[in-house]
Amino acid sequence: MKILQVIHSANPAGGGPIESAQQIGMILQGLGHMVEVASLDSPGAPWVSKFPLKLNMLGPSYSKYGYSPRFVPWLIANSKKYDAVVVRGVWQYSSFGVWRALHKTGTPYFVYPHGMLDPWFKYKYPLKHLRKILYWFWGEYRVLRDAKAVLFTSEQERILANKSFRPYKCNEVVVKYGTALPPQDQDAKRAIFFKEFPDLADKRIFLFLGRIHPKKGCDLLIKAFAQIAREDSSLHLVIAGPDQIGWQKKLQRLCEKLGVSDKVSWPAMLSGDLKWGAFYAAEAFILPSHQENFGIAVAEALGCGVPVLITNKVNIWREIEADGAGLVANDNLEGIIILLKGWLALQQSKRQDMQKKSKSCFIERFEIHKTAQSLVEMLRAMG
Repeated sequence: MKILQVIHSANPAGGGPIESAQQIGMILQGLGHMVEVASLDSPGAPWVSKFPLKLNMLGPSYSKYGYSPRFVPWLIANSKKYDAVVVRGVWQYSSFGVWRALHKTGTPYFVYPHGMLDPWFKYKYPLKHLRKILYWFWGEYRVLRDAKAVLFTSEQERILANKSFRPYKCNEVVVKYGTALPPQDQDAKRAIFFKEFPDLADKRIFLFLGRIHPKKGCDLLIKAFAQIAREDSSLHLVIAGPDQIGWQKKLQRLCEKLGVSDKVSWPAMLSGDLKWGAFYAAEAFILPSHQENFGIAVAEALGCGVPVLITNKVNIWREIEADGAGLVANDNLEGIIILLKGWLALQQSKRQDMQKKSKSCFIERFEIHKTAQSLVEMLRAMG
């Protein structure tokens, strides 16, 4: 097949959507398919030179919405090259532009909302939601209505998606989603991490790896960790990820106020061997999100055999709980304390058993080759 993936930006700081587009694209290329990516990046963006797939940069774009006058004409001129167009994300010109260019053509397009229809945003940001309501019928409603299918990465995401906007009409399809099996040379990767951060070598590490953002519940994590840290002097929290809104300084002041500054590390965004080393150095991975469509980092932790401590607002929590691959609780302070204390209360044999179940959960549910193959089968069947 000839597949075009469309996304607002190929910047790796965008997290799960661009990571998935990249990984799936590389696997499908290896299976003989042609896969390209179109983004609204400027050709001079610093991340484009390292992108492993053919990247059509159709910027520069304007405003956070990402309008680019080059985008729709390019799609119209090139649409016949592709058997299917896969849009990643909504609420930006990258999705509306695809609708403008393709909805009356024979080129089918498919849309991953990537959790952006979750009603959590409706209650957390009511003014922004009001603006989205005004845009909905004119824009995103038509994008979803006319898509060949709207692709949800879990049943929970599908259930939640129709609770935010009216009218709502689309062809809903739940698809497999996941990531590549992490490198399995855990001792080598752990050694690389501890060489970079030697002060952590004798610590019992809880790892948070993701965007430093209020949606992720980092403030609750620090407050909960402060309550349990006194139980063991070796306990340490690593919060690794990009800070795109300047929230880290406030969180560091919170650490000072709670007396745990020396027990919390902030290594910024980790990638490559350092990222995998951080996973293998951790006892458990924790994601205390208030809203999380999937959580690629959750799957990555499972692939490393690292149990996950997550809230029931991470949409794959049912799968984690069913497989015994981690612990699940509410997304409030009490819930995060329950997660941390629950892990510490487990006997060593129970932790080891959970590590094995974590790896099995990943292989059965979230391994990227299965994701890629199922995506192609779906595109072929519906194209």
